[in-house]
Amino acid sequence: MSNTVSGLSVGRGLLYLIVAGAAWGTAGAAASLVYRTSDMGPVALSFWRCAAGLVLLLAARLLTRRARTAAPEPLRRRALRAGATGIGLAVFQTAYFAAVAATGLAVATVVTLGAGPVLIALGARLTLGERLGRGGLAAVVGALAGLVVLVLGGEGATVDPWGVLLALLSAAGYSAMTLLTRWWGRDGGTDSSGTTVGAFAVTSLVLLPFAAFEGLVPHTDAPGTLLCLLLYVASVPTALAYGLYFAGAAVVRSATVSVIMLLEPVSAAVLAVALLGERLTTATLAGTLLMLGSVAGLAVGEARDARTRGEEPDAVPA
Repeated sequence: MSNTVSGLSVGRGLLYLIVAGAAWGTAGAAASLVYRTSDMGPVALSFWRCAAGLVLLLAARLLTRRARTAAPEPLRRRALRAGATGIGLAVFQTAYFAAVAATGLAVATVVTLGAGPVLIALGARLTLGERLGRGGLAAVVGALAGLVVLVLGGEGATVDPWGVLLALLSAAGYSAMTLLTRWWGRDGGTDSSGTTVGAFAVTSLVLLPFAAFEGLVPHTDAPGTLLCLLLYVASVPTALAYGLYFAGAAVVRSATVSVIMLLEPVSAAVLAVALLGERLTTATLAGTLLMLGSVAGLAVGEARDARTRGEEPDAVPA
């Protein structure tokens, strides 16, 4: 099956994932500024992120409705896909925020993003028949080593067992979301924009009662600044990034997706050094280079394999 049937080439899908991973990395810095300017909690932030992102995506779909020519999916399949990906997204985001609160940012990030590629590689092998190969396996190992060096290098991290379990739950939600997106994208009938809208709608409904309990309306002395930050979080690392993610994840092998999305902590580290005044350490530089090298190697391998399978990795989407 050629992935160009889905309306997106493998090469363009790789580019979408790279942009999405870099955009995701800006969410942490924006969230830190939200916490500094208000008393908003993590679940409420996650809810507003998805709810406002949903509004932006619906507006974008209305503006581009005439340009979409793909045949509509059956209602039952659309509902099943939206429910499954939305629940996976809710578990992924909420469990990660809880893991950060329980065991700290460094350990939560390493466990969540480190376990994700392993779970996805195993799941893709068992359910999708996708093989990494020795080169792909080396890239995954290199990326995970870079993640550990980047996030834990130079920090005195403490490990809380409950926080680790929450991080593993987050990784499971992320893995399920990625594998299901790839599964439904294999037949070329997936509407990636519809996937994103449906997932955000389900996630917003799931998070609403928890966010209401935490407090939906924050107190702040800088409402204008807070509003701008929330709009940024909803637009760039949410509506844009998840739209690109679901499109790319439908045509690119699942294990490759999981490694490319490790660009998130790389992007966050670059922002921390460039904008937040953090010091560029040897560990930060080494981990960044190791992860970038692994991502580049895996992306090149994915494009080469696409050519071998008779696909057009650099074709213009239909």
